[in-house]
Amino acid sequence: MPRDKTASHTRIIKAMTEEFLEKGYEGASIRSIGARAGITSAGLYRHYPDKEAMFCALVDPLIKEINDWASKHRDKKYDLTDKRAQKEELFSENFTDLILTVILPHKEVFTMLVTSAKGTKYENFVHDYVTANQGEFLEAIERLRKNGYPVKEIDEEKLHMLLSAYITACFEPIIHNYSDEKIEEYMKMIEEFFMPGWMNIMGLK
Repeated sequence: MPRDKTASHTRIIKAMTEEFLEKGYEGASIRSIGARAGITSAGLYRHYPDKEAMFCALVDPLIKEINDWASKHRDKKYDLTDKRAQKEELFSENFTDLILTVILPHKEVFTMLVTSAKGTKYENFVHDYVTANQGEFLEAIERLRKNGYPVKEIDEEKLHMLLSAYITACFEPIIHNYSDEKIEEYMKMIEEFFMPGWMNIMGLK
């Protein structure tokens, strides 16, 4: 009877996730992953060429989902801005929605991305993500200004600090492995705390 390759692949994915979460990328080993999955190291290499490929196989799909959400969110915001929508509509969707709709269903992989990626191309993920969001934020401010919204100038250093605080606050409940219910509760609290501040800083209060 042929071996169930799907079952084997599922075991390998589970083993890789557990290994990277427990030991981090640098501490993880091919031998240990194989032992968890009940497969030899040689058998693992038939699935993935190296350890980095294993790590990326887990996090790349989530990165794509995050980027796809951000792209759709940005397009929606720009469309609303060009239509001169009311500020309540402009801020009806925000970063906490990304957490709840995209990241929450992949808590383990996201935690691995943020806490276990040292030694990979993703080891500075949070800083890089904040920096990318900073650039998009400034572009959005300029678009608002061109469409007649009374937005204020924002110092880039202060913006970086505030975005770091906001994004880190959104990531923390995931990293601490709170229940889905607790995470939803904290996202609501974060939104209620930060959104009035963002609107005030931008001049849209």
